[in-house]
Amino acid sequence: MTATPAVRIGVIGAGALGYHHIRILRDVPGANLVGFHDANPQRAAAVSSELGVRAYGDADALLEDVDAATIVVPTPAHYEVAKVALERGKHLLIEKPIAATLTEADELLAMAAASGTLVQTGHVERFNRAIRAALPHVDKARFIESDRLAPFNPRGSDVAVVLDLMIHDIDLVRTLVGGHVQDVAAVGVPVLTPFVDIANARLRFDDGAVANITSSRVSRERMRKVRIFQDSGYLSLDLGSGDGEFFRLRRDVDFAELAKGAQAIEAFVERVPLEAPEGEPLRLEFESFLDAVRGDAPVAVSGEDGREALAVALKIVQEIERALPSLAAGTHVAAGA
Repeated sequence: MTATPAVRIGVIGAGALGYHHIRILRDVPGANLVGFHDANPQRAAAVSSELGVRAYGDADALLEDVDAATIVVPTPAHYEVAKVALERGKHLLIEKPIAATLTEADELLAMAAASGTLVQTGHVERFNRAIRAALPHVDKARFIESDRLAPFNPRGSDVAVVLDLMIHDIDLVRTLVGGHVQDVAAVGVPVLTPFVDIANARLRFDDGAVANITSSRVSRERMRKVRIFQDSGYLSLDLGSGDGEFFRLRRDVDFAELAKGAQAIEAFVERVPLEAPEGEPLRLEFESFLDAVRGDAPVAVSGEDGREALAVALKIVQEIERALPSLAAGTHVAAGA
């Protein structure tokens, strides 16, 4: 039997996240990491020396030698870089958010459809062990509460926290509910930057489900937690540790007895630990992308998924700006809207 050729892949952008793309792709089965490009020659030389991967002087030369690429440049540059790659018929994994504007996202998706190339969006939290363990137990979620808090980091602070951090959870709640966001209410404030640093959004889906999302990049401690409430109980997930529990309503509950007085929670709820195989989320994301490129599996997080998450994120930004008009000019410039 003839072995399937490895997918020739390159990385465009070698910043904080791009570095890890390069590091991991060196030894992902089925990947032939040809090299990478970064616009900063000093950064490119340093990464090339440390990781032992060829640095290309320009993106065009890299694209000539690959079948697929990951795009890990700053968000405002996603469109131009991805457009050039798609014009050359290259399959792409584009880091979140897929683009700076919906117009740019739509144009990229149209180009991909016309050329028959694949676009996957880098919503890596889909591959978090806690999320992978929870999905088989999620059944018609009615209310989701998500908190993503982080200490301040200058990286990503050139856009609102909605596009920097909250967009992860926008994609997750859309995945968990499975419907479309119908209404958005949001508040937010700047603290350390000219843009929104803390935000809360309430999303109502077309089936009536509600998600309450809070994101902050000016917190003392890091936290990434999600709680999912449904008829059969609720799931509590810690995305930081990758652990989760399902507090499931017992099937032998005697509601008549419950009505007689206070009961310990164990009387009507059983605790089910959530389990999934270990795996570095970014590596799993690359493996899923390569499977899709080879035609062995559908795209795990489609370009359309990325476009929908971006649409909700930009709507949240607009709602915040409506309450704080002084933010509007700066946020729009940063978000590219």
